[in-house]
Amino acid sequence: MFGIEKLSSVMRAAALGCLMLTAGVGITAMTPAYADIASSKAAVDAAKMQGIVGEQGDGYLGLVTGDASAAIKAAVAEINAGRAGVYSSAAAKSGTSPAAAGEAAAQVIFGKLPAGQYYKPLGGSWTKK
Repeated sequence: MFGIEKLSSVMRAAALGCLMLTAGVGITAMTPAYADIASSKAAVDAAKMQGIVGEQGDGYLGLVTGDASAAIKAAVAEINAGRAGVYSSAAAKSGTSPAAAGEAAAQVIFGKLPAGQYYKPLGGSWTKK
């Protein structure tokens, strides 16, 4: 585990990585991808409220139950792919591994989860906040 200084460094790098991914991309070129991501985010947010999807200790989304539609599974996969890119970028900028960047992000995400949503710490089981 890393200290708060390293966590801040990784999170700043992750935020910078998100900005770098969109830098230089025209609005026209970005609109279709953004629309898909926005749709996936809306689907995942609804699934989180229903207890179908939750946040994991590795920084990725996971299925709390096996009862997820193909659309929810696809939305989770799309968001997780985006997170993987951000974690890789953050890791490259901060000198850590993508796994460490994901774990650091998970700690921040866990702290911001609203009551009633599920999270799964590393090595743990699904817990309702």
